Amino acid sequence: MSDRSSQRPILMFDSGVGGLTVLREARVLMPDRRFVYVADDAAFPYGAWEEPALMEHILALFGKLLDRLQPAISVIACNTASTLVIDALREKFPGHPFVGTVPAIKPAAERTRSGLVSVLATPGTVKRQYTRDLISKWAQKCHVRLVGSDRLAGLAEIYMREGFVDEEAVRAEIAPCFIERDGQRTDIVVLACTHYPFLANRMRKTAPWPVDWIDPAEAIARRAMSLLEPVGEPSGEGEPDIAVFTSGKVDFATRRLIQGFGLTAR
Repeated sequence: MSDRSSQRPILMFDSGVGGLTVLREARVLMPDRRFVYVADDAAFPYGAWEEPALMEHILALFGKLLDRLQPAISVIACNTASTLVIDALREKFPGHPFVGTVPAIKPAAERTRSGLVSVLATPGTVKRQYTRDLISKWAQKCHVRLVGSDRLAGLAEIYMREGFVDEEAVRAEIAPCFIERDGQRTDIVVLACTHYPFLANRMRKTAPWPVDWIDPAEAIARRAMSLLEPVGEPSGEGEPDIAVFTSGKVDFATRRLIQGFGLTAR
């Protein structure tokens, strides 16, 4: 990779602000890199889409994003999108590297002591064959409960923008994750949506007993870093990290939020 290409930005993509959890980790690992965060808020929530239409939408959108932003790599910081369209993206844009986000079922299976693992995700991620294949491959000896939440991603968006959330609503959404069987309890919950780590403290507070909450953000960031060569020498003052919202609308709360992550809305 040339010095010039090493200065191209890393594209972080999500349906909303959930991918900021991955951006946060990537910034720690790659402080010299430039980032462009793309929130497809015009299409949020992805769970409301039919799969063929969503796939067509994301593929068409990336055709425009890659041409406009010229990123060095694209991180799909969204389980719902990754489990649906990551293979199609790689096929359509074979010269461009993509890093996907998939449920952290392998590390969960390795860590569990009780053998009871829950995967907390969007309904779209829960129903994907991709997710079931991960369970078949890595967690055959575990009981894995798939829990699809219609509300948590939206609750996380509200919490990040407004600073508060209905804790009883969070409690209700996570309750199906917790099961008891043969004297054992669920001991690991996989956060299989990048929005969910923003609510981790509320989840811990409202959970019926302590569990290990697995957030894959750092692993995703490390995978992206492994595919990139070191940056070249800085050439003076660089361009700012920016956030692009596909709706073209950024309200005050959202602008304040992304500024806190070092991003400027464009």
